[in-house]
Amino acid sequence: MNGSGTRSLTALYVAAPFSMGYVDYYTFLMPLYALSLGYDAAEVGALVGARSIVAMFLSIHIGVLMDRFGTRKVTLFFVWTSMVLAPLFPLVPWFWSLLVLQLVNGAAVSFSWSGAQTLIAQLAKGEARYLGRFTFFARLGSTAAPMLGGAMWDFGGTWLSYLIGVVWGGVLIIAILCAPEAEIFASPHHEEAVRARFRARDIWPRLADYWASLMLLAIPAIALSLAIMAMRNSTYSIQTSVYVVYLKQVGLVGTTIGVLFSAAEIASGFGALFAGRAVGLGNAQRTMLSGTAISILLIALTPLLGGMLALLLLFQVMRGWLEGVIQPLVLSVQAHAAGRHQQGAVVGLRQTGQRFTSIVVPPIMGAIADRSGVSESFLTLGGFMLLLCIPLALIIRWVGRRQPLDESLAGATD
Repeated sequence: MNGSGTRSLTALYVAAPFSMGYVDYYTFLMPLYALSLGYDAAEVGALVGARSIVAMFLSIHIGVLMDRFGTRKVTLFFVWTSMVLAPLFPLVPWFWSLLVLQLVNGAAVSFSWSGAQTLIAQLAKGEARYLGRFTFFARLGSTAAPMLGGAMWDFGGTWLSYLIGVVWGGVLIIAILCAPEAEIFASPHHEEAVRARFRARDIWPRLADYWASLMLLAIPAIALSLAIMAMRNSTYSIQTSVYVVYLKQVGLVGTTIGVLFSAAEIASGFGALFAGRAVGLGNAQRTMLSGTAISILLIALTPLLGGMLALLLLFQVMRGWLEGVIQPLVLSVQAHAAGRHQQGAVVGLRQTGQRFTSIVVPPIMGAIADRSGVSESFLTLGGFMLLLCIPLALIIRWVGRRQPLDESLAGATD
């Protein structure tokens, strides 16, 4: 990428922490707000989980709209939406009204983050080095958001906390406006196609768009990287659910638990900077799977650490660093495999899988923990996910053997 192209990414590096942190900021506030209103644990869980429901079903549709009408334009719409909704939270303290707000606002902030990911994939042309830098800055946002949210909650309560969310969105708006709009790429078969015009009926999801996005799974690189990303996201779901329960059982206080979470995020940011070099290690999919397997092993072994803070911190740093390396590699592999005209669609497909695991994994872990014990739940689910790595490794090996053959046959027909 030339100098002007690199400079065009600067605004996205600024947008990265505010787009990813946007999700984490509102995710952090909701349990605090719900508990202050006297809701029980089941109601708090329902409100927290509601943020992912709409995003899971509509991520593919929104990704297609980004490809069709412009990533920046669609992203700005959702940032504006979340800014308008933020002041409504303190005004409607009733459960069902908060649930509706969570459904809509959770989707809006999720699509804002998806838009930033799509735009960097389009402008950086899938280069792991630039995607790694973007991920590094994004992790700064996910590290700072809970700390800022906690400070604002302690200092000013509900109103100040959600008004800071409006300011946060305003900064994100400015950063996205400073970034260039990605070219609206037509399908390779329709090079002369003109830019589509938005119509009211485009709001409604189309079955054909979902089918076209799902057909991306026929590309081995995308299918394998999505499976690896889903497994990587499962470790995060474990961390935000039963992992916290275990830490409380061994006597750690909230501040210490927060330090462990922040350590993983910081390490993940620095791991992302290594992604460009990780590409040179050989088969990117093999590298991603190896890192994911080690990451799963590290969190599965948590009960065997005896609650020793030094070991817990070491394992969090190691796991965070590995997951930081993996994420840009996944983005890079998918960006190259999908083609520039389907970046939004592949991001939507990836987000759908991540939202699915975020909804499914915590209840499964909770059920295992209630039946067999918290410590056993780590080993059971961790062992199961490690077993899933075996068929993935065999498929990667088979694809690796087949590709040279395909290339040689293609060369013979030239």
